[in-house]
Amino acid sequence: MAYLIDTDIIIASIKANPVVNQRIAQSQNIPKALSIITYGELLFGAKKSTQSGKNSALIHRLADIFPIIGISRAIIETFADIKLILERAGERIPDMDLLIASTALCLNYTLVTNNVKHFRRITGLSIENWME
Repeated sequence: MAYLIDTDIIIASIKANPVVNQRIAQSQNIPKALSIITYGELLFGAKKSTQSGKNSALIHRLADIFPIIGISRAIIETFADIKLILERAGERIPDMDLLIASTALCLNYTLVTNNVKHFRRITGLSIENWME
């Protein structure tokens, strides 16, 4: 088992959410990673903040702690397949979220997110909400 941590969970941890940080501590021996998409979202948020230097340094530190998983050909092929299925069902989700989910699916990782309702539409995706 391994976890792919979504942007909202990382932000909650940075903001010292006790439930999230307890779940991170409880799973300390389980591998965790971030999608390059999550890393980009976090870095964008840091750079646009009022304390961009401090926050950008924090995000760079996270990249030293968590492996950053890039977008591979297999992830893009999974993305295209899932996007088509969701579009045909009239249940589209944003491409960035779909790339994160595709990464988790390709690697057989559990996606850790607070946006369960959103990601639940993707068949076969293992999800945990560490905010509950």
